[in-house]
Amino acid sequence: MGGSHSREGLDLSDSDDYEERDDQSESDDDNYEDAQQEHKSTVPVNSVDDIDSKLKALKLKYSSVQQNPTLKNAVKLYLHIGGNTPKAKWIVSDKITTYKFVKIDENDDEFDEDDDNTVGIWVLKVGSKIKARVSIDLQLKMFGDQRRVDFVDSGVWAIKFMRDEDYREFVTKFQDCLFENVHGLKASDDNKLKVYGKDFMGWAKPEVADDTMWEKEDDEVWKTPVRAKARANDLLEEFEEAASDGGIQSLALGALDNSFLVNDTGVQVVKNFSHGIHGKGVYVKFDNGNKSRFGGSASSGNSSLTPQKALLMRGETNMLLMSPLKEGTPHSTGVNQLDIETGKIVTEWKFEKDGTDITMRDITNDTKGSQLDPSESTFLGLDDNRLSQWDMRDRRGMVQSNSPVLNWTKGHQFSRGTNFQCFATTGDGSIVVGSLDGKIRLYSTTSMRQAKTAFPGLGSPITHVDVTYDGKWILGTTDTYLILICTLFTDKDGKTKTGFSGRMGSKIPAPRLLKLTPVDSHTAGKQNKFHSGRFSWVTESGKQERHLVATVGKFSVIWDFQQVKNSGHECYRNQQGLKSCYCYKLMTKDESIIESRFMHDKYAAAVSDSPEAPLVVATPMKVTSFSMSDGKGKRR
Repeated sequence: MGGSHSREGLDLSDSDDYEERDDQSESDDDNYEDAQQEHKSTVPVNSVDDIDSKLKALKLKYSSVQQNPTLKNAVKLYLHIGGNTPKAKWIVSDKITTYKFVKIDENDDEFDEDDDNTVGIWVLKVGSKIKARVSIDLQLKMFGDQRRVDFVDSGVWAIKFMRDEDYREFVTKFQDCLFENVHGLKASDDNKLKVYGKDFMGWAKPEVADDTMWEKEDDEVWKTPVRAKARANDLLEEFEEAASDGGIQSLALGALDNSFLVNDTGVQVVKNFSHGIHGKGVYVKFDNGNKSRFGGSASSGNSSLTPQKALLMRGETNMLLMSPLKEGTPHSTGVNQLDIETGKIVTEWKFEKDGTDITMRDITNDTKGSQLDPSESTFLGLDDNRLSQWDMRDRRGMVQSNSPVLNWTKGHQFSRGTNFQCFATTGDGSIVVGSLDGKIRLYSTTSMRQAKTAFPGLGSPITHVDVTYDGKWILGTTDTYLILICTLFTDKDGKTKTGFSGRMGSKIPAPRLLKLTPVDSHTAGKQNKFHSGRFSWVTESGKQERHLVATVGKFSVIWDFQQVKNSGHECYRNQQGLKSCYCYKLMTKDESIIESRFMHDKYAAAVSDSPEAPLVVATPMKVTSFSMSDGKGKRR
């Protein structure tokens, strides 16, 4: 475990650390010093040509720009080798080359007849070695003070520009091409207005956005002991628990005595401690009599599908389990209610509206803390075009013995186009919903029909969403980055409100993006995407979440919330466009991580010198708990 050791952030230069070469082979690099030695000769120099050849053989660093004073878009290309190991370094791939942005049409040599999405898209070409679609997948990172950009394309590359204006011209063109590739419109002011709307022009032009709300926080909320604050990202492994009977498919953290590891045959009960979760040796096997399980029907052969969602309810004595109707889709026709104390599935509920079976793709609690309420009987459901509240109390006063139907208490079925993907609730029950088109909508506690605020998408689907207890901050997860949104605004009376309670107007803060560095993104692997970005867990008014955590492949990635919000943070210097933060703690496991979550805030109070509750990381075969160190590298 630990942070990245890569040197991707270091200055590119032609010092001994960055050896000049004409090819990309790492094996050739191992022989580089020997090759240099071979060029040393005692043969007498008999001509000017001999002198020139000897100097070139010694690879003395001539100025490429001086040799090519009229070369347009001249750049130096570097390749990163060694991953995120201590031996990682940059090597020169091309001492001098050129770049260009090319828009592909059917007559171009670049046109790929097997790819219908090739025509009309912008491609970045750098010499003969780079040809890549301009997209967020390139993970472009800017180093304005170094006139440099890094990116990923079957490897990690860096382009070094000769002049400041060359660097700025490249970044501007890249962002314009990215806008056109994502939205299918040229990056004009009119088209940006069409995509984002007049209230969100700060998202298209962050330099004109009103970001004062990012800093408008009570300093007292953030005050922590000096030592703890200085060491806030140091984590120590405390407990590691092996999974029982078939591994782990999902994690249900409790705020009371227990948490739960769920798979397709049962639930492993673990004990909550101040340093993490640890096994009690109790394994509850599902007992549902002759009923089908998890929303599938016995006749369809889907009775053994793994629960994709485990939701604690009723003072954490009951759990709702929901699984897809069929593999490959998230939609379910019902939920099973598990009594944790007896280990029995007591009821198999159906989703139904106006006498017709319907599906849900996600469920969540009414509020951030409602799973602690022993009398709670309602929960929220989400489908592609539906947002609703369900009640487990039968409208006729008693649960039916056969196929009990949940009571649709309130909600709205939208006609089309919302493409909801995920949702979460605040402490007062306001709802935030993420969509396939990247939009994030805010619904108040009074209406599910009309969103109070709808933040525009940046081109990537929102796959998971979370919100702080007070509703001031939203964290959306996409495959390649997290987006952090401030919902605060000042109304006409000068009062500070959130976007859940009213229209935010035109002075809306620009969002911030949380990304992996190109090196870490490449190390994580192209197929591994961000998922389940969350704030740390607070359910008490006046308390502030302190960290954000997300998972990608074998990595748990942790950001300091206060650092991300700080406009003067070093990550944001010399950036163009939306601010992106790359300062995080990287925790690595030996197998892909299912989920990474912080325990409830109550477990932070019991840990000396730590402002944060333990982090729990679940993989298919084990669950590990990490807690903050005491600043001395020792376990408490």
